[in-house]
Amino acid sequence: MLPTVTATRYVTPLREGGSLPGLVECDDLGTYVVKFTGAGQGPKALVAEVIAGELARRLGLRVPDLVLVDLDPVIARAEPDEEVQDLLRASPGLNLGLDYLPGSLGFDAAAFPPDPELSARILWFDALVGNVDRSWRNTNLLMWHGDLWLIDHGASLYFHHNWPRASTNILRVYDVNDHVLTQFAKGLPAVNAELQPLVTRELLTEVVALVPEEWLLPEDGVADLRGAYVEHLLARAAAPEVWLPAVAQ
Repeated sequence: MLPTVTATRYVTPLREGGSLPGLVECDDLGTYVVKFTGAGQGPKALVAEVIAGELARRLGLRVPDLVLVDLDPVIARAEPDEEVQDLLRASPGLNLGLDYLPGSLGFDAAAFPPDPELSARILWFDALVGNVDRSWRNTNLLMWHGDLWLIDHGASLYFHHNWPRASTNILRVYDVNDHVLTQFAKGLPAVNAELQPLVTRELLTEVVALVPEEWLLPEDGVADLRGAYVEHLLARAAAPEVWLPAVAQ
């Protein structure tokens, strides 16, 4: 289970994201970028954040620490913005917090030339989880203390928005043309040889177990939802030469 903290003060909305995440102070004296269950994308975006984010961490990529943020909607009374009030009232209980990285900068290849091997690792990972939200328009990469950090994985695992057709996405080819790091990625075959064996049933089971039960909404025809995530990602990880043909070059 991810650590749980309690929200004590809503600081400010972060309007760059379509889901209106907010900067929130919590009772552990930490400050977090919080994504709310009551946002338009709903709990599935938070499920994707946990599974993809924690999988990335276990594959050696830098992701801000994730916590569960327990929110009492009474906190909305102090907010003058009606949109924020509505969002907080719609998000009682557990929400998702990402450790705030103060002073971090958005990734810019001109200012921070990326390492070719790290670029290949991130590209491989994004292809595995089907992350369509790491483009030049929205890199979802931060530079902090000289290191590259991955954020915002809510657009990953798009197969879970349509479970009856999820199996058709297992071998879906990942479009690398829009990925911000494609032109920098080098050595994909070697990266694949290292990372693919790490994506085991045990690892995926451990990561999926971190998702709070209340975020896993019932799905028609899916008796074991956690198991369905594991089986889908395990099957996809078994055939990288299909969904990322460059690994076979």
